[in-house]
Amino acid sequence: MGHYYRDLIVWRKAIELAKLIYCVTESFPRQEMYGLTAQIRRAAVSVPSNIAEGQGRLSRNEFRQFLGQARGSLLEVETQLVIASELGYITEEAVQPLMSCSDEVSRLLHGLIASMSAPEGVSGNRKLETGNS
Repeated sequence: MGHYYRDLIVWRKAIELAKLIYCVTESFPRQEMYGLTAQIRRAAVSVPSNIAEGQGRLSRNEFRQFLGQARGSLLEVETQLVIASELGYITEEAVQPLMSCSDEVSRLLHGLIASMSAPEGVSGNRKLETGNS
């Protein structure tokens, strides 16, 4: 399968989300460096990492399994953003663009997972997967 993951829109959007998470967590309290800050950053990095690792596996089933792990990490990020917001570490205005980006990654992941469930060689979501027509 090669480096196909770099062509996936979902991978690119997940990278974008991870970068945004790193930026917003810069302002978290210092005492959270090894707590919530580290946890949300790990979860955010896990999303594109699982997409890439899964794509490098030898079967569609393995790829689909890693996409499921990416989805789980994405839900972790969302939960941790809610916690950070409720603790007052981030404003609601700052959370909204992150949640919107997360929603977009979630939709793309769902579409890719659905396309991976199609029989081998059949994909109605090629544009969704790679951005190609």
